[in-house]
Amino acid sequence: MDSLPLVNATLNALSALLLVVGFSFIKKKKIDWHRRCMKLAFVVSMLFLVGYLLHKVHLHDTTGSYTTQFTGEGAIRPVYYSLLISHVFLAMMVPFLASITLFRGLKLQVEKHRKIARVTFPIWLYVSITGVLVYFMLYQWYPVS
Repeated sequence: MDSLPLVNATLNALSALLLVVGFSFIKKKKIDWHRRCMKLAFVVSMLFLVGYLLHKVHLHDTTGSYTTQFTGEGAIRPVYYSLLISHVFLAMMVPFLASITLFRGLKLQVEKHRKIARVTFPIWLYVSITGVLVYFMLYQWYPVS
């Protein structure tokens, strides 16, 4: 269970990669490959969500808290908390936005899909990338001693 943060960061990184690759496929009009990447990005993100929730339960069971303390000091603290707050707020939106976007794409509601994808894509990509950054800040660069 202690490896869940690394697994979750890896899933976030993979999701970001799939989103970028899927985006490049749609720009090249390779719709089948775009679809495959986006479906896989959705599955990877949902696996992340399961891993994240499991980590929170495990953390609470072992420490009595659902959170990991950030140990960075000085100017990095407001940077971390700004990143974390924006990440958490936007992450709450991703399952809903991604589900609607995916549904519209699969139902071939092309114009509706494009419209919401223009909102979903940058939010989902930001959340995936900042999830990796939060992992590094908590567990690699400023770990609890």
